[in-house]
Amino acid sequence: MSARSVIRYRNTHKAYKRPVLTGVNLDIHEGEMFALFGPSGTGKSVLLKTTIGLVVPDRGDVEVNGASVYFGGDGALETVRKQVGYVFQQAALFDSLSVYRNVEMGLPVDRLRRMGTTAAARAIWRALELVNLEPSEVMPIYPAELSGGMKKRVGIARAIVGRPGILLWDEPTTGLDPVNTAAVERLIKQLAEELRVTSVLVTHDVEGALWMCDRVAMLEGGRIRFCGTPGEFQTETDPVVRAFVDRAAAEAALDVVEMT
Repeated sequence: MSARSVIRYRNTHKAYKRPVLTGVNLDIHEGEMFALFGPSGTGKSVLLKTTIGLVVPDRGDVEVNGASVYFGGDGALETVRKQVGYVFQQAALFDSLSVYRNVEMGLPVDRLRRMGTTAAARAIWRALELVNLEPSEVMPIYPAELSGGMKKRVGIARAIVGRPGILLWDEPTTGLDPVNTAAVERLIKQLAEELRVTSVLVTHDVEGALWMCDRVAMLEGGRIRFCGTPGEFQTETDPVVRAFVDRAAAEAALDVVEMT
């Protein structure tokens, strides 16, 4: 029995000054952890953002749980966004808001009204606990008082507070040192298992993602060049994929040398 597709990219195109996505077709299966690789500037984050309407495709569509994001009629995009948590590359916290209020932003307005103050506070507390932050210490403070790693965790807490069925991770370890990178990657894996969500991870850390993902894909030339298991990716003979794999392995080895 084939796995159910919860996200489907269908002939997705997007161009700015030049074509970025030139007909992406890709299915993400329910409950899996999926990583999207590719050289810088190949449109990985652009593709991720089309999932919740942060980027509108020029052609094609995206479906989430069977519903068209762009042709589903009034309210379709709002419905999709309630099902998806998005972890931004630079955490994207609001500097003028406390950690509590930043995490609260992850709760849809209609749900927040129904929950009331006490239930909302409980949900925010639990979200911060899940990302290994002490709620009583961090809830009243502001982003400027947080380290880079803590900001990442608050951004993750905001994405999970509404208990979405899908989590999108846009370069979650960018700017972190190797120790914090490893910690965030362990957290990503932990949350996927504890919350039983479908996860899509856009990352430059190929070696780090391979150990925790069920399937991976490589975006190149605006289209999917490869899609398969981590093992298949590492042994792929396509010369373009092979060159990317070898370069990623060399960069990972260099990082290890620099740490010693």
